Amino acid sequence: MSDFAERLTLDRRQLLGLGGATATAIALGINAPESAAAAPPPRSGDLFGLGIASGAPRPDGVVLWARLAPEPLAEDGHGGMPLRPVSVRWQVARDHQFRQVVRSGQALAQPELAHSVHPRVEGLEPGTEYFYRFLVGPQSSPVGRFRTLPAAGDSPASFSFGLVSCQAWYHGHFTAHKHLAAEEELDLVVFVGDYIYEYGIMEANLWRQGASVSPAHAVEIETLEQYRLRYSLIKSDPHLQAVHARVPAVVVWDDHEVQNNYVGSSSAYNVPDELFAHRIAVAYRAFYENMPLDIEALPEGPAAQITTGFDVGRLARFSMLDTRQYRDPEPATAAEQFAEGRTMLGAAQEEWIERRLVSSPAVWNLMASGVVVTAISDDRTDMWDGYPAARQRLLESMARSSNPVVLTGDIHKHVAAELKQDFADPSSPTVGVELVCTSIASDGDGAQTDGFTRDWTRHDYVHHYDGRRGYVHVRLTPQEMVSNFWIVPWIEADDTAPKKLSARFTTPAGQPRLVQD
Repeated sequence: MSDFAERLTLDRRQLLGLGGATATAIALGINAPESAAAAPPPRSGDLFGLGIASGAPRPDGVVLWARLAPEPLAEDGHGGMPLRPVSVRWQVARDHQFRQVVRSGQALAQPELAHSVHPRVEGLEPGTEYFYRFLVGPQSSPVGRFRTLPAAGDSPASFSFGLVSCQAWYHGHFTAHKHLAAEEELDLVVFVGDYIYEYGIMEANLWRQGASVSPAHAVEIETLEQYRLRYSLIKSDPHLQAVHARVPAVVVWDDHEVQNNYVGSSSAYNVPDELFAHRIAVAYRAFYENMPLDIEALPEGPAAQITTGFDVGRLARFSMLDTRQYRDPEPATAAEQFAEGRTMLGAAQEEWIERRLVSSPAVWNLMASGVVVTAISDDRTDMWDGYPAARQRLLESMARSSNPVVLTGDIHKHVAAELKQDFADPSSPTVGVELVCTSIASDGDGAQTDGFTRDWTRHDYVHHYDGRRGYVHVRLTPQEMVSNFWIVPWIEADDTAPKKLSARFTTPAGQPRLVQD
């Protein structure tokens, strides 16, 4: 558990505020005794149609995830499952054939949590490759893989991860995920927001050729059942499933997991706060149900804790930031925008990230942020540009740390930028770098340059811009960080596009700059 999460109660005897999910139900979805009551599994259908996943990596284990759904697109949000619990067994082995099973257990997939399970595996060896699977009756899931993190104090020779965001399924095929899953070196995938989109899917925005959806998808999602159905649609993609099966995933959200441009507890579209609180609550609950998250991320009504972090030995420290739930409203005036007291992260999260940066023993300090930190334009108030005083406090903390790197998505463009200690003074020192990944599918095929290119590239500290779809692959060593910005030329027509290198940058350790290869 992160120190930021310690203030949260884990007394789950209380209801979640949405009905039915008690502490007992939650506990049984993580670890259930052999004697736990369960119904027989459905007799037909692939129970693992939404794939499997791992997350919350640690030196001694991970959290595993599965959600049973023989009919993933059933419109009641239950995936074709009966409204009763089903026993799910899990195994972790040293080998792909499961001849050397080292850990096993059982969890109950229950209707209260959309028949998802989140077993926490412990007692494994650090820095070691393992394989896992789930078993329900005679059915076996696909086999997944993960590598535990290095032991504290170890210095691994390298660590590689993929950076992805913005998965508007209806705008195109997940070709980028197909290529990411095939990367030769890959230890982790970092999702930095907009895992789903809440918009209704209609003929006008269904650009993924060959795809169709039922009328139930044509409305903006608002209910728990609708959020569950939308996750099912996204997670039914085989390329996304392949990425999740390949390596552990860590996730932060941005806005579309709830509603476009929502801030804190308020809607950007004038939904009354008391009604919007229910929408946030069901959206956060569906997020937990569909992600490989630890217990700390389980929401309590319209509040949830996704701020967390982990260390890759002494090589890297990752900090996962929530830039949506605690921020002040977007400014109404320039005076308000530049007010010293405004915050993007909230006071507690600001203090938490400052401590992690300043005290870190790691060579590299990486922060996953839902929105862009780099200064681009004062009218981009949904990004950190709308919170310049808060950004300055973050930059000052970064200046006191070792090799800080911000990982971002949101804007559907590849951007590589150097972060200035004072963006108002172009000659001020560079304190870190920001890697912004483009979308997986949002905005369709895109183009290398577009109407926003000049807004970004007019700044000397912005070193790259590309509006096509893709992902970023990052390799860390004690000596350098190598960032590969990969794109695919098209995604709307099909998933056959090759990947192409848009740009490659090297950042030497101790030198916060981007050197283009």
